[in-house]
Amino acid sequence: MSSLLVEALVSNCSDPRVVLNALCWSTDTCPEPERVEGLAVLMGKMAKLPGYRDSREAGSAERADFQRRVADVAWELCVPLLCRLCREREWVSSQEEEQEGGTAEGRRRELLSAACRLLGVCVRVCGPELSERLVRSALPALRPPDADVDCDAAAAAGGNAPCPGRLDADVAVELLAAVSPALSPRQPPCAELLSSLLDFLKWSPDPLASKALVRVLLALLRDDDDDDDEGTERHLLLERCWAELCGWRASALTARALLCLAALSDRLFPRATAAAGSRPGRCDPWRSEPFWKIVQEGVTLRDAVSRKRAVFLLKRGVAAAQEEALEVRSAQATDTNDSLFRWVPSKSHLLREFWEDYTLVMETLDENQIHVVRPVLNRINTLIETTVSSSQGATLLHPSWLLCVYQRMFHSENKAVMREGVCHLLQLGMLCRPSFALAFAQFIVGPFMDVLAESSLFHRSPGQSIGECPDLGTRLQGFMISFFGGLPQEKRSGVLLQLIRRLASRHWGAVPILFLAQALSRIPPGPILGPDGLQALREVLQSTMITHQVLLRGAAQCFLLQSTLSLTDVSSMTLTEVFSFLTNFRVEESLCRGTALWDQVCDWLLDNERSFKPDPQLEPPTESVNVALDREPVQGFVYTQLKAFLRVPPCSEPTGSLPDPWDAELVARVVLLSADVAKRRPGGLATEGLEVLLHPLMDILRRLSTNAYVPLRKADRSLQLLVRVLQLRRGGDSWDAQTRADDKVASTIERCVLGVTEQIQEYILRRLSGELCELCDVERAELYHSVLMELVHMYTCVGWHRTSRLGSFVPTLTRRCLRILTEPLEKNCTVRGQVRRAVSMASLALLCQVGERHRPDLHPDAVCALSSVAKLFYSSNSSVAHLNQNLPKPAVTSDSLDGGPQEHLSFEGWGRMAARFVRDQWTCLRFLLNANIVSEVAELPPASLTLEAAVEALGLLPSDLVLPVLDCMVVLLPQQVAQVKESLCVEAVMLALTVVLGLSSNPHDFWPSLEGFIRFAFTRGVLELADAEAPRLTATLQQVASELMELSQTKTGVFNVLIRHCCHSWLSPDQRNGIQAHVLLPSALSHLDILAEACVHGPVFRKDQRLIQEIQTYVEQLGGKCTANAVVTSDGRDEQFPRLRVLAFLSQLEASHPLHQRLIEELVLRLLKKDEEISKSKVRYYGNSLQHRVKNRVWQTLLVLLPKLSKEFVVTILSRVYEAGFCSNQASVKYLVEWMIILLLHRHPGLMDSLWKCFGVNQEKTKTSICTFLSVLVHLNVLLPNVQDKVGLWRKALDVILQWCFSHNFSIRLYALLALKKVWNLKDVRVNTKDVAGGPDGLGGLAAVVQACLQQAEAMQTTGNAVKNWTRIQDHFFFGTFHPLKDYSIETIFYTFPSLSELADDEWIPVWKFERLVEFPQNSVLPLRNPRQDLSQLHPGDWVQQDKVEAEREERWAEVQKKMTPWRLSIQEQDPELQLALQQRAARLGKRHSALLVVASLIDKPTNLGGLCRTCEIFGASTLVLDSLRHVSDKNFQALSVSAELWLPLLEVRPTDLVDFLQLKKREGYCIVGVEQTANSQSLQGYRFPAKTLLLLGNEREGIPANLLQLLDVCVEIPQHGVTRSLNVHVSAALLVWEYTRQHLSSGAQIAES
Repeated sequence: MSSLLVEALVSNCSDPRVVLNALCWSTDTCPEPERVEGLAVLMGKMAKLPGYRDSREAGSAERADFQRRVADVAWELCVPLLCRLCREREWVSSQEEEQEGGTAEGRRRELLSAACRLLGVCVRVCGPELSERLVRSALPALRPPDADVDCDAAAAAGGNAPCPGRLDADVAVELLAAVSPALSPRQPPCAELLSSLLDFLKWSPDPLASKALVRVLLALLRDDDDDDDEGTERHLLLERCWAELCGWRASALTARALLCLAALSDRLFPRATAAAGSRPGRCDPWRSEPFWKIVQEGVTLRDAVSRKRAVFLLKRGVAAAQEEALEVRSAQATDTNDSLFRWVPSKSHLLREFWEDYTLVMETLDENQIHVVRPVLNRINTLIETTVSSSQGATLLHPSWLLCVYQRMFHSENKAVMREGVCHLLQLGMLCRPSFALAFAQFIVGPFMDVLAESSLFHRSPGQSIGECPDLGTRLQGFMISFFGGLPQEKRSGVLLQLIRRLASRHWGAVPILFLAQALSRIPPGPILGPDGLQALREVLQSTMITHQVLLRGAAQCFLLQSTLSLTDVSSMTLTEVFSFLTNFRVEESLCRGTALWDQVCDWLLDNERSFKPDPQLEPPTESVNVALDREPVQGFVYTQLKAFLRVPPCSEPTGSLPDPWDAELVARVVLLSADVAKRRPGGLATEGLEVLLHPLMDILRRLSTNAYVPLRKADRSLQLLVRVLQLRRGGDSWDAQTRADDKVASTIERCVLGVTEQIQEYILRRLSGELCELCDVERAELYHSVLMELVHMYTCVGWHRTSRLGSFVPTLTRRCLRILTEPLEKNCTVRGQVRRAVSMASLALLCQVGERHRPDLHPDAVCALSSVAKLFYSSNSSVAHLNQNLPKPAVTSDSLDGGPQEHLSFEGWGRMAARFVRDQWTCLRFLLNANIVSEVAELPPASLTLEAAVEALGLLPSDLVLPVLDCMVVLLPQQVAQVKESLCVEAVMLALTVVLGLSSNPHDFWPSLEGFIRFAFTRGVLELADAEAPRLTATLQQVASELMELSQTKTGVFNVLIRHCCHSWLSPDQRNGIQAHVLLPSALSHLDILAEACVHGPVFRKDQRLIQEIQTYVEQLGGKCTANAVVTSDGRDEQFPRLRVLAFLSQLEASHPLHQRLIEELVLRLLKKDEEISKSKVRYYGNSLQHRVKNRVWQTLLVLLPKLSKEFVVTILSRVYEAGFCSNQASVKYLVEWMIILLLHRHPGLMDSLWKCFGVNQEKTKTSICTFLSVLVHLNVLLPNVQDKVGLWRKALDVILQWCFSHNFSIRLYALLALKKVWNLKDVRVNTKDVAGGPDGLGGLAAVVQACLQQAEAMQTTGNAVKNWTRIQDHFFFGTFHPLKDYSIETIFYTFPSLSELADDEWIPVWKFERLVEFPQNSVLPLRNPRQDLSQLHPGDWVQQDKVEAEREERWAEVQKKMTPWRLSIQEQDPELQLALQQRAARLGKRHSALLVVASLIDKPTNLGGLCRTCEIFGASTLVLDSLRHVSDKNFQALSVSAELWLPLLEVRPTDLVDFLQLKKREGYCIVGVEQTANSQSLQGYRFPAKTLLLLGNEREGIPANLLQLLDVCVEIPQHGVTRSLNVHVSAALLVWEYTRQHLSSGAQIAES
């Protein structure tokens, strides 16, 4: 209802109260918003009438009656209406019909606004009493939902649904916004309202909090009072609000505090200081320490809006301090160094510049783009220099402000910005100052350590080669030196402890923990690591060293141990703590005896053995065994520890599980370390001291077989210790025979053990012969088996002639085990019987393993006894017995538990024990089959039965226990093929493959099983079969090879195992089976795919996988500096190994051997086909893409095989080589193809005529590819020596080259001029022309033409970039230093050429890999190392066939300014007026534009782009994005665009820049829509395009790349009904552009017309 209508009613009505009553509504109805608004207008008009204006005038009764009526309207109509709006949101729509074009929620909002406006009028009419009541009614709604309120049970229960007497928060805020302007600060509810509002701002949602802040709090604290008393009261409220905000220190409230402070900034930071000073109670936040703490926390928040508010408050605070022109200290303490903010008027210029730079840096960091951030990083250095300046001995600027800058960079979403921040902090030289180092300490052990957990930071910097330490790793080492060197001495220990605890508090990747450990090892030595630090390091070793990269894990352990040795405060450590800590370092990864690290530990113990803290809990020795032990603390400690370990309480249980092996590990390491320490003492008698130390152990072992009263627990402990001492006595792989002979400690241990071996063997023989009958004894049997294996290993070291060769042990144990296993099975299985059977089978398997490895060394009786095991598996009726025999699980009854009542053991793990029982059967059979013992003692059953049993075992056993079965199948498979059991063989192979692939996630068991499977599937017996003999098996093996090659793309090393085995089988004769190499070589033809794949193998790793590979190479390059290299066995999984192995294999083939020659030719044809397939499928491929790498590897292999190719075969493939030259190739491939052509023509000069035909090919086909053949002519000097008619060839070359010197293409002219110069300068040939008719002048005018062309080429100095290109191409390595014959070597092909042709460095294969990883044959034709060094001393040149002018243009803009985007550099430089002309011309014609942005950077066909340009212009797209604006000048483009490019804005964005471009557009609010069929794509028919839409079109063949799919907001597909499942990209784009236009521009035109 309009105000005019209300005014007319009032003026024409004698009693306005009648109108008022008429406008009121019933409480059970929903009034229309217009009615409520009309009532508000009426009351406002009535309040101005004379009779209702003031109570002091006449008619005050009417005024009072009017106020009562207004109050009734407020309480009886408005408040219930608001409550009902809260309770029933659909009430409005249920009470009346929705108006056309409106919604129920919209009507509700209108009604709510009208009701609140009515309440505002009521408050102004009725005065403060009504306002107070309304405020108090709304305050409960400002409490959290779970707070207790005076309402009904529904509200008290914490539900969000309001009760009839309570408002919800949204409505309450609207009510308070209407009432608060009428509140006086003197009214009591103001203070309560302020407190409730501030509490409400803590928990309310962001939109509601912003509304309450702006509409209620600001109205409450407004500064427009004319009354000074009210102004004072409002300032007191402001002070109270400020005090409350200062207490919001929780990190979760920082964003809300910033929101409030920014909203109140005009009150807190008055513009005029004098005006502010006139009010009492100024807040002056810039003088408050909490204010600056909130600002500091705000600038580092993740939320961009909060950061922006923090920077805004920072600027206001600095401006206020500068305006005040007084000295300001934020801290109340007397020490000004604790103040976060200081302002000194005399330093105002310096401080102002600092804060200007600071805000610039913080604002720029929000851009999250490195090209924007990098130019302002030098401002950080300015900030640092300013921070260290001081005034009167006090720091002007607190260092914590710099920490905010770094933390903001660490939180950046852009990893490049994050890395810049880390590198900048690592180079911070100010940390050498104690004050700065101390101020940065908590930041370094906190946020800085967190950001270092990001592995991607440790990628190599540009210019670094593989094997170098990453730049960040090097800087981190220097940083630790300067930081801890700068810390005060008394603070270093505490900071280091915090840092190590931080390491232990999270899981670290292999790369970060490695470089952090290395950096810690560089800290200056000093006693700063106490017992707590040692405990923290133990947690690091136990909790974070869980990565699968064994070498990196071992290297990290080495560095951590070095850190411990240099930083430990030995005076605070006991020997118990030290040796307990050393036990956490794994022998197989770091702390191994005989290594440099072990020697460092021994030297450290020797130097500090008298400085260690006495251990009060250590019992002193009760007797003086040896004077040396009393004199030497370490050995005395070891003797005491050994005695305590072997001491067993008399009351200990006679049975039970094994003791904890960790105790034995500790004592064994202590013994060996003490022995090596004693060896280092001047005049020390390590041998005698060690014998004394080992005497208690030897005494127990000596009494094992004779004293039946030796406690079982003591026997177990002694054997555990014996095993670990024997295992630890030998070092890693470097522990050879010579080292063992010089090792007096190992010799002493062996001599002592040899004296008790008889007793040990007798004890173990008795225990394994049936005494072990409880479940816990299965684990005890494994201990006995470990002891036996260590004894056998010791016998091998000392010589079997010095031992009893196990004497009667093997025959006796074999007979007893066979007796137990052949006993009749119990009807009701018991634990005792089943455990005895399991132990007996495991013992037999152990003896068979000993026989398999040491059969010549065993006693004849032992060999004979082992032969009798065959009777267990092969019965007299030629059947297979005891194979896959199960171990039934006993029933859990009191009778089945033979251990008595004390054995309350479940049968958990019984299945594992039963599986091992089956595995042990196959271990025994493997020995029998490999030793050919079966046929000697038993009649063999059909081999098919055994193979069937093997197939059954593969299905029964867990995947990690199948290795013995696979080894048996190596022997069985060829026999079955010979017996025409091909189907069974195929089934066995496929089942075995499935089992092995199931282990791919278990690296411990996968690799041995994979090797066993490949030995089985590709055994020599199978490989020698021809395709006709076993076609199905051959096809199956080809399928297996294909699956393994596919797996190798994701799991490095799989293909290495396959190619190593195959190459070894194809060329190495099998002496045992009498198979010659040439017999197996034909199978290589059947598996040519394996050889071809090996030639081009080398998956393109993801960036994280590549990082691991590179860091492993770096650790390997450390050599002896890192002990892990000497301990960790190389896994042989180098991704380049397959290529190395196949190249070594191919180099061993002889061209004179017909079979070898056939294999070479078939492989060459296969490689050429692969190259052709890539060329046909990829018209254009990017540098270092997978296609580029494969093509490069193909031609590298062809160059290696070239000397082995016959002339007849070369004739058949030469045209295909030329065809490769016509293809569009990357530079590295182009050089290899050209080199191949040169060498072929050099070796076969009679084929020169074929080269001239290449210059006569269709002009359109050649284009710039003719440069390839011109490059061949550049090296005409290599081709001439083998040609008879040298003059004729020379003149022919001149004729051909001159034709191309006048080409319209600049690159072709450049190549032709270079070839012309090289050919013309062949003086020897030119002189020979005198012998022909006419002499040199016989060339006629040709010489003048040549001279003119060459002079023109040299005169390019005035033609801009032409002179640069002419100089570069002449200096390029391929046309200058390189010689096709003299540089023909493996080094040039695989290392020098890739490095000079800008191929990724992970494609370079250094020569040392050929020397170390494979046995590469020496060849005079193709040497391994290049005899000349000229080529290797060059650096990558600037010249490639493609033009680099654009790249140079981008380099000038490396330091771009803020808000500049890199792709704008590629836009043609036009004057602003010219750019506007396009839009102005379109506007004059009435052309309308949409917000649609079409990106076609992935499309490369000019015809498609031209048609797309025309479509976009017709339908009014805002911009069309191309990969290059050069398409516009293409005639095919122009033929379809028909001048549309003149009316449509075009933008150039290269495909490599698309990620950044799309991310920018996302930030600008564009919805990225892709034209792609995906699982979640939406149909075009049902999709609604947003106004700001970016349409990304895919490539004609590949569509949208995978790296861009993740950036799409939605994928839209076009419904299709035909057989052909794809549309032309231009047609698809046209359909989507039209649909967008139909949805937006068409509807917009209709709205405009209406």
